[in-house]
Amino acid sequence: MLTDINVMQDALDQGKGVLRLTPTWVPRSFCVPGRRIKLHPDDYYVLGGERGGIDERWFSSTTPAKNGPLTGENEGLSAVVFTDGSQEKQFLLRDAVEELKGSLIGDRIWNEYRSWPMYSKFFDNMGPLPHHIHHNDEHAAKIGQKGKPEAYYFPPQVNNHGGDFPYTFFGITPGTTKEQILECLKNFTKGDNKITNYSSAFRLEPGTGWDVPPGMLHAPGSMCTYEPQKASDVFAMYQSLVNEAIIPEELLWNGTPQDRMGDYNQLMEVIDWELNTNPNLLETRFMAPVVINPETSEGYEEKWICYRSHDFSAKELTVMPGQTVTIKDNAAYGMIMMQGHGTMGEWNIETPTMIRYGQLTQDEYFVSEAAAKEGVKIVNQSATDPIVMLKHFGPKNPDLPIDIM
Repeated sequence: MLTDINVMQDALDQGKGVLRLTPTWVPRSFCVPGRRIKLHPDDYYVLGGERGGIDERWFSSTTPAKNGPLTGENEGLSAVVFTDGSQEKQFLLRDAVEELKGSLIGDRIWNEYRSWPMYSKFFDNMGPLPHHIHHNDEHAAKIGQKGKPEAYYFPPQVNNHGGDFPYTFFGITPGTTKEQILECLKNFTKGDNKITNYSSAFRLEPGTGWDVPPGMLHAPGSMCTYEPQKASDVFAMYQSLVNEAIIPEELLWNGTPQDRMGDYNQLMEVIDWELNTNPNLLETRFMAPVVINPETSEGYEEKWICYRSHDFSAKELTVMPGQTVTIKDNAAYGMIMMQGHGTMGEWNIETPTMIRYGQLTQDEYFVSEAAAKEGVKIVNQSATDPIVMLKHFGPKNPDLPIDIM
């Protein structure tokens, strides 16, 4: 990978403020892929059986994956690709942010965070994930990480089937005692610890989403999920048996500082009890899309799809067939194509049907703040098919209305 700032600036200039990104595939050893993220059928286990199947694709990521001692070099990190004369060059988006600073992500974010502090992903599992938790900033800092709020959106384009269990458990049923949850944690190595007995599951609906703050227990269902989140990969698994598969005990203690290993009270402290036992989870955590411009006479439609967190937000943009539009935003963002083809600024954009591991695509880009503010011209070259893209933004998006959070 290159780290030459001149090359990075050339790439940004050639794209008129828009960088083309390569696909970033991430395996998880404890998951079975749902096979809806367009990877070639022969490539889901291309990294070897001990690494597990590839069930995630990360977007606009400057955050390395935390996959244990077998984690590959630069795993989870997005790369930028551009052509310099006859040569194709690549460099990490993380390096570009460190070198280009505010000229890429905007002075507002650079001056406060000195990084690109979020990323998004698809996670795509045939069955449900274990009931697990993400630490808040206070607990994550004990192991040198940041807390992890996240959000879910279920794009219709990658959910032609719902998998084996399209329901997600959220929180802890009101009336449950802390002693009951503590007993489940202590029974982790005794087979099924039955922690979801004390939770409620909600059916997942394509075109909608959920907000998941840190400290909240959740067992994501089997829909292919678009997941904007804070730049962190911290978690701990609190459920011991899922779909007859045993969860390794080491994942229970994942995220626990060394001096608290084996201390079940530490695991309880990570749980935000008030958040989990809120009886109004549907009202406070569910996210129906919020239309920004209801008039389609402009040739496009935008919706807020993730909007309850200060740490990130996301939009769905649809450009109607045959239309040319210029879209302005007041913040830098990454994007992934979901449907259609055309052009975006200097770049061709298209939605691939199938991708080989290591193959380059034209479906993922990063738009600098300056380019976003100036406006990005998008041309839909199809007479019949809309362009649909998902756009993920960093913290404190100035365009996000306070009244919908």
